[in-house]
Amino acid sequence: MLEKADKKTEISEKDGKQRAKELKAALAALQQPIKQNKLPVIILFEGWGAAGKGSLISSLILNFDPRGFKVHSVTEPSEREKREPLLWRHWLNIPEQGKISVLDRSWYRDVSVAKLEDSVGDAENLRRMDDIRTFERQLTDSGYLIIKFFLHISKKEQKKRFEQLESSKNTAWRVTETDWKRNRRYEDYYQVFDEMLEYTSTENAPWHVVSCMDKTAAELEIFRTVVVDCINAALKPQSKAALTAPTENPAIEPGNFPLLPMPKLAEIPLDKTLDEKRYKPRLRELQDGLSALHGKLYRKKVPVVIVYEGWDAAGKGGNIRRLAQALDPRGYEVVPIAAPSREESARHYLWRFWKNLPKDGHIAVFDRSWYGRVMVERIEGFCTAEDWQRAYREINEFEDQLHDWGAVIVKFWLQIDRDEQLKRFQDRQNTPSKQWKITDEDWRNRSKWEEYETAVNDMLQYTSTEFAPWHIIESQDKKYGRIQALEIITDAIRERFE
Repeated sequence: MLEKADKKTEISEKDGKQRAKELKAALAALQQPIKQNKLPVIILFEGWGAAGKGSLISSLILNFDPRGFKVHSVTEPSEREKREPLLWRHWLNIPEQGKISVLDRSWYRDVSVAKLEDSVGDAENLRRMDDIRTFERQLTDSGYLIIKFFLHISKKEQKKRFEQLESSKNTAWRVTETDWKRNRRYEDYYQVFDEMLEYTSTENAPWHVVSCMDKTAAELEIFRTVVVDCINAALKPQSKAALTAPTENPAIEPGNFPLLPMPKLAEIPLDKTLDEKRYKPRLRELQDGLSALHGKLYRKKVPVVIVYEGWDAAGKGGNIRRLAQALDPRGYEVVPIAAPSREESARHYLWRFWKNLPKDGHIAVFDRSWYGRVMVERIEGFCTAEDWQRAYREINEFEDQLHDWGAVIVKFWLQIDRDEQLKRFQDRQNTPSKQWKITDEDWRNRSKWEEYETAVNDMLQYTSTEFAPWHIIESQDKKYGRIQALEIITDAIRERFE
């Protein structure tokens, strides 16, 4: 792709000023339609050192109201960021609907210069680029616009600009020894950049390679691409309709992942019980074992993600409390998931879960999770059919990235029958100290038991993978369910160290 931008494009000063004036006016007029249409926009700049990223970004954002955009400068990851999945820090910076994020470098650092400077092998680099393609597809599928620029200059031009910067005391600091090393190895970086551009230029997020040999011509090309080719096109009514119009009989596509066979909920036996005499010693034994394993997790820097889903009143809270009793409070967090806040609703639905991942060596316990997308959001119509049917693949991709990061993933569905749920609802309603646990929404959800059962069966069928399997906990007897869950967690962590 780079060879197409090797030739220098020039434009006269007079012509350039007039065209720039027109495009800047068009840029300034864009922000209100972006806000009104709730279009989230990501504009990222990659390219050679001294290609002009800083000045071009500055020229671009001067046309926007500062309240509607934010600039992020992406540097080498911090020690905290190195302890998280590769894309974690980039998920945190995605904009809200109706706002613009401008990135001075981006996630592409990890598949370009990192390949040469951080000894990233070909297989790992390919995996990273696949994760990036997934990341960008997930965002654009949910309505994000991603505009990607690579700013290109020749080796000779880069050397000339470095020398110009070094000639002044006020700008010499901008040229580092690393910059000169990269210039000396220009051909190696050229090959890596070209491979990256070819592999990650997709229909949903194509690359725009801009020759920056002439700064005026580069500025006009960027302005024209942002205004005419991308944002205006995304704001056209027919384009918006195409994004949201339902398709006929959309099919669930869980992605190319190894799925495990799962039983239907109706097939789960619920006759197992555990008396107090056997329950208490077994509980202490498992909690002591988990306590020791928690220390080992911290020492080995292994993250653990535990997901609790289940029927209302199935015993999630009591189950989580028995788990928490075994853990060092400094090394775990319980993340309760309720209806999304305004800030969360304005972003991709996975954003709030990426935000709450544990550091390596820590445990995150999700009391409900990203599976709300394919249950309550599906049934209550909080998203389109395309949204929730696409989510099975997105969730499998998310969990696959957590697995590649090194996380132990344990997922529970707590199962009880309808009669047991009614009994527990009535107990809550008739016990003053428990009345806060029962709401009108619980009763309303109960009336949709059959719909939820269908949704849960689909969830189990399409998202129980080899790297993140579902475990159905027989929670008709709470004591039995608690022990069953603790045994599964213990086995999953021990298996990691075998």
